[in-house]
Amino acid sequence: LLFVVGTVSCTLFLAVNGLYSASDDVIELTPTNFNREVIQSEGLWLVEFYAPWCGHCQRLTPEWKKAATALKGVVKVGAVDADKHQSLGGQYGVRGFPTIKIFGANKHKAEDYQGGRTSDAIVEAALSALRSLVKERLSGRGGGYSSGKQSRESGGGDKKDVIELTDDSFDKNVINSDDVWMVEFYAPWCGHCKNLEPEWAAAATEVKEQTKGKVKLAAVDATVNQMLASRYGIRGFPTIKIFQKGEDPVDYDGGRTRSDIIARALDLFSDNAPPPELLEIISEDVLKSTCDAHQLCIISVLPHILDTGASGRNSYLDVMLKMAEKYKKKMWGWLWTEAGAQSDLESSLGIGGFGYPAMAAVNARKMKFALLKGSFSEQGINEFLRELSVGRGSTAPVGGGAFPKIHSVEPWDGKDGELPVEDDIDLSDVDLDDWDKDEL
Repeated sequence: LLFVVGTVSCTLFLAVNGLYSASDDVIELTPTNFNREVIQSEGLWLVEFYAPWCGHCQRLTPEWKKAATALKGVVKVGAVDADKHQSLGGQYGVRGFPTIKIFGANKHKAEDYQGGRTSDAIVEAALSALRSLVKERLSGRGGGYSSGKQSRESGGGDKKDVIELTDDSFDKNVINSDDVWMVEFYAPWCGHCKNLEPEWAAAATEVKEQTKGKVKLAAVDATVNQMLASRYGIRGFPTIKIFQKGEDPVDYDGGRTRSDIIARALDLFSDNAPPPELLEIISEDVLKSTCDAHQLCIISVLPHILDTGASGRNSYLDVMLKMAEKYKKKMWGWLWTEAGAQSDLESSLGIGGFGYPAMAAVNARKMKFALLKGSFSEQGINEFLRELSVGRGSTAPVGGGAFPKIHSVEPWDGKDGELPVEDDIDLSDVDLDDWDKDEL
């Protein structure tokens, strides 16, 4: 077996294949088929977002398969390898594994499943959700999902969410926009453009919903808006270009089906999604829930507040936040604690009482860690994490083979620290001569 980070060999992570196969009743979902299978479905779906290396996911797998078999022909049961397909995980706000969502009548408002992890509990929740769906239809309130199912027979699809751009409107809408734009340059007489039109229209509606308008699909008639066509060197039709703030436009060279277009749009959305949260270790639950649910958790031990003050601490936190942004597609957990607050944890990670600030990258499944040896800076941390991702850097087992006891502490209030106030002692009533005699 190989140890890997992402797709590169390494000594810290164990490569695991997907937990499901074609022989299971669990339907494997990807960015390519998710829209077609789930979003455009009239039925009810239970979808698990998992990572192959996640212990909780591995324990859920036989129960999920059993539930899928029991529900076959009644409720669809699917699974997404959200470690491999991070765009889908990011789209549905998946921050930990496994995450289970119920897709009912309104496929854009999936509900979180909070029930038990046994097949009985999963089946019961599915039947309950199914009962609700049927009651909604009976009352006329529900009826499944229809948007995005435009067909060629319907006259080319509803183009209401495709933004038409012109020479005059292009710059003010696209250039310097904080949103991502996918722009199709077309000619009305072009047969390939006519074939693309319903796919582009359906994708525009879906992408608008799923990215909350952060990725926009637009169209330019290049035969009329020749200034734009000349500026971007349009030579054939259709040509699709991607525009992002501060970057040169790039050509989209993917597939021309709505699912292909949606998948690329969601990848772009994921690239521009917010970084993961940076959490203070104030309880055992914070540490375990973060490290158990992510392939890797990055733990920083910052100097005591009396040593740095609020401004110094915030500068360290800012460095961590920048690194969390840089490595956000890895879907790692990010944690910090104050020196001395979790001394047992420090000792188990070989930090133990000196050298602050310090940082450890922990694989909770294998209970192994690597220590930052360079500077606690953007450059030093970047080199540390990059070395891990290409299989270099030494690792060691977590002391004791498990996380030690974590103390519950008050979260930092964001202020400078204060020295403890010593009680004033009134010595006026003390007869020092008598005290000396008594002592003697």
